[in-house]
Amino acid sequence: MAADCGVFVDWSQMGDVSHDAAPGKTEYKDLKELKQHARSGQWAKNHSQRSAVYQQLLKALPCRTVTPDAAVYRDIVGNSNSKCNPSAYPLPDFVDGTAVPCYCLKAESVGSVHAVISCIAGQFPDISHCPTLPAVTALLLHWSADEAQCFESVSRMLACNEPGRRLLDQTFLAYQSACMTFGDLVHKYCPAAHKLMVATATDVLEVYSDWQRWVLGDLPFSFAARVMDIYLVEGYKVLYRVALAILKSYRKQRSAAADSALTKQDSAAVRSDIQAFVQNIGKSVTPEKLLEKAFSIRLFSRKEITLLQLANEKSLQQKGITVKQKRQNVQLAVNADNFSSEIVSAKEIRDIWSWIPERFALCQPQLLFTTSTHGCSLNRFYSHCEGYEPTLMLIRTTDGEVCGAFLSTDWEERKRGGNKLSFFGTGECFVFRMKPEMERYEWVVIKHPELANASQAADDEQTGANNNGGLQSLEKPATDPSHLSPFLSARHFNLNSRNTSMFMAGNIDSIIIGGGEGNALYIDSELNHGRTEHCLTFDNPPLCAESFQIALLEVWGFKDAMAS
Repeated sequence: MAADCGVFVDWSQMGDVSHDAAPGKTEYKDLKELKQHARSGQWAKNHSQRSAVYQQLLKALPCRTVTPDAAVYRDIVGNSNSKCNPSAYPLPDFVDGTAVPCYCLKAESVGSVHAVISCIAGQFPDISHCPTLPAVTALLLHWSADEAQCFESVSRMLACNEPGRRLLDQTFLAYQSACMTFGDLVHKYCPAAHKLMVATATDVLEVYSDWQRWVLGDLPFSFAARVMDIYLVEGYKVLYRVALAILKSYRKQRSAAADSALTKQDSAAVRSDIQAFVQNIGKSVTPEKLLEKAFSIRLFSRKEITLLQLANEKSLQQKGITVKQKRQNVQLAVNADNFSSEIVSAKEIRDIWSWIPERFALCQPQLLFTTSTHGCSLNRFYSHCEGYEPTLMLIRTTDGEVCGAFLSTDWEERKRGGNKLSFFGTGECFVFRMKPEMERYEWVVIKHPELANASQAADDEQTGANNNGGLQSLEKPATDPSHLSPFLSARHFNLNSRNTSMFMAGNIDSIIIGGGEGNALYIDSELNHGRTEHCLTFDNPPLCAESFQIALLEVWGFKDAMAS
């Protein structure tokens, strides 16, 4: 391998990477050791070693029965090596105009990338959208003996059929739902960066749609190669991690800049600014530091992210967005011309909409209930809000303070507990205040995942002590919980006061949002008086004056929202 790999590489740009050193360790039986070597950059300085490891990893991928190999490429294209004219092999439409990154390749090697992708297009007719393919192909060409071997490597990534393993998005539906999922992850794990995006970009989702290109395309070669090491071992989730770390680093750089005053600008300008930052990221951080930041983010499990991705795919399918369309069809749906609230402005609702899970942020806001029209009655509140999921509650107090909550679950769920206050909802619920400044408070478990285990242990203990009829401390959801994530699944509680998963509850006397040693919001049956205090579920301060009178309460639904 040492004599073969590297024929496409411009070695004058490769620094201290060894071209002809012995490969060293290339076969791994211990997955833990393989993972540790991938993350620590064990192969970064030895081109032959990395090439041999990659070939082993790619050959080990389970693929569909008929997967084109190097022999197929040689039959179609021949044995051409790095002498192809790119114009002879135009890139297919499914790369969406994405150019081939140089990645320290010889100038003429770009033609080889074109040739490989052109052959891929003929062998994989089902691919309809795959803008990351030029970057992945250019990277794999580095560690290939010839174009045919690169073609086989890419083919195996595309044909991988291991259940639950995802390598390359190949349809617009998969790609767009991944962009939405990334947006959801930014909301939760990079709130400061998300706040910056909302303050500076006219269309936040459009900015987040570049996330894959940041990692596979814009990052310099030394960074991208380290990402590829981990990507081939651990899969798609590492791309989310690195993109989140990039966004965190960008925010840090922006906040440190002298001209860091936040002004709204066209999304294209923000996208260009982030792209320039990523392309020059070596000036502010090393590959090691970027990966350290990426793995310090306490993401939910791969299963959790897969469920979120599937939920986003379902939302897009229900809206008929399965092929690439004009931007306005997939951007946030709040339109100032047809939005009218007595509590918040169109700009403020857009800011709130930017916090909402992406699959719902595509929906138009729909006024379901307002005390100014429907009166101050909890029964009327329920009758207008039942059957809608999720909902957004807005409150203006007689002192002019504004706060509210995003509620993930249909209020009809409260009936499962009879007239007993019984908590339900999911970890997508959050509460917020608008003044003195806009602030959102999410489920505390997002920032402190260890609390989920402690909370579950408390639930189990309460269940054992409380088996005397009525609703159990933890009632199993209708769907087998082993197939649901605690973040997206609705669970019903009658819990002790130290629980961190008390999202929403209601009966004929009151509604409560957020529990655990206090309530984020308590509202009485006449929708007239309320209280707010710190609660464990959202770890929030009081959202307004602790005891308040309600001047106006509105509930908004999400037109054409995904059915539960």
